[in-house]
Parts: sequence; C-alpha cells; structure tokens
Amino acid sequence: MAASGSGGFLAVSLLSWCCAARVLGHPDSPPPPLVIWHGMGDSCCNPLSMGAVKKMVEKQLPGIYVLSLEIGKNMVEDVENSFFLNVNSQVRIVCEILAKDPKLQQGYNAIGFSQGGQFLRAVAQRCPLPSMMNLISVGGQQQGVFGLPRCPGESSHICDFIRKTLNAGAYSKVVQKRLVQAEYWHDPIKEDVYRNHSIFLADINQERSVNESYKKNLMALKKFVMVKFLNDSIVDPVVSEWFGFYRSGQAKETVPLQETTLYTEDRLGLKEMDKAGKLVFLATEGDHLQLNEEWFYAHIIPFLK
Repeated sequence: MAASGSGGFLAVSLLSWCCAARVLGHPDSPPPPLVIWHGMGDSCCNPLSMGAVKKMVEKQLPGIYVLSLEIGKNMVEDVENSFFLNVNSQVRIVCEILAKDPKLQQGYNAIGFSQGGQFLRAVAQRCPLPSMMNLISVGGQQQGVFGLPRCPGESSHICDFIRKTLNAGAYSKVVQKRLVQAEYWHDPIKEDVYRNHSIFLADINQERSVNESYKKNLMALKKFVMVKFLNDSIVDPVVSEWFGFYRSGQAKETVPLQETTLYTEDRLGLKEMDKAGKLVFLATEGDHLQLNEEWFYAHIIPFLK
C-alpha cells in the first residue's frame, strides 16, 4: 500500500510539474505560433524569401506552427495585392484569418518584413484578439517613406509606375485607395496634407486624433523589436525603420524616435514602452532585408521561444 501510495504521489507531482512547465514556457513545451507578413513585391511562399525564413524558424524551433500570410487566392494575387490592395482592407482580411485560426487563439508572435512590419503593427493596434505577444519589424517603415530609390528594382515597370504616381499626387483619394505605397507616403514638407489625407499611416500613428484602444493594444506587446539595415538603399529615410523620420518642414535632417512628437506626446505609448524596456532596437549590416542565417538565429530566434 505504501509503495502504491508513493507511486501515486510521484505521478501527481510529475503531472503538476509537466503542466507548470508548459505554463512557464519550459523548453519541452512547444514554442508559441508565429505569423509572418512579407514585404512589397513578395509573396507568402517564395522559396527564396518567406519560404526560406519559415524553414529557418522551423529548423531552430521544432514543432512550431508558422503561418506565412497570403493575401489573395494564390501567390500571383499575393504579389499584386502588395502593390494595389488597400492596406486597411488587407489588415481587415488578416485580422479575420487570425481570428479563425484555432492554433493562434492562445497568442502568437509576429514578424513583418519591410511594409509587412507596419501592417502587422496595425493588426496589433486594431485587432487585440488573438493576442500578439512579440512584434518584430524587419526593415519596416514605421514612420513611412518619402522616396522609393529602389522599389525593389530599377528595372521594374511597376516601380516606375509607382514613382510617377506618388510624385504626381500621393494624397489624392484615388491614389490613396488603390496604391499601397501611397498609404504610407509621408511628406515632411507638407505635414498638414499628409495628416489630413493619409488613410492608413496617419491613422495608425495617431496623427489626427488619439484612439486610446490603439495605444492600449500596442502597449500590451511584450516586446516591439525594430531591425534597421545600416546600408539600406530602398527605405528613405532609413531611420523610419527605428521609428525616426525627417524633422518636420524639410527632407534633409532626420531625428530619432525620441525626438519626434509621437514620442514626446506619447500618442502611441512608445515612450512608456521604451521606459519599460519593451522597445528593442537592432541594427545589421547589409542592404534592405539582407539577413544572414547566423544573425537571424542569434538576434531574432530568442524572441520566438
């Protein structure tokens, strides 16, 4: 009887330890799910980009569930939509996808590449359920862009069209509704025009009014990680990847996040998050989205465990 009683106690103890280990994130428990959103001109499943990232994550974190977002019915539509589908519609579609996925309901981590970084931030702000735990913005233009020097290649006829359209009238209603890049075009010389007519970026950056739910939802993140590429030739200005931008009224001098009104007025909660150690600023050599495996494993994987 005594032995039987001891065995029963041991079994209960192990069961309790097992359950506690899962709650505390013990190495034996599966890592949180991961949601990935690709950048401009890319797709969910390109084996040379997002497909490779998915494999790298799965290699380092066995058993992880990775959802690489596809906006459209196939990869071709996914690429086209990265240029021409209204961003607010894209965010709404993604929120619906996440809400319906049973594997994400206990929370998930998120990595956004280039414009996918700011789009996922919009998801965090607008759609708190299921909950986003850590947000990693890899080259994301959090304060927008004022120029597309390479988009993503000089020979692309789509990029030529985008440049001409943005220069002709980025803030017209038609362009704002139909051209993704116009929706995060941020003209520092015409700040009033930008604030009044930007249908996406000015909204999520709280530049017209403060939506307290946006602020509360963003502050719920455990970590907001921003990766800047030191030799980036696509994002203009590069400091936008760390939430900095041009000083208002000109397009030469840039200021870091901490000197922007978004921070000093704490319209998004970034100042409070910074003081709490929730903002992480990482930098890496290379051009836009040029990451090597070693750097990715050392600096990104730890936030996904």
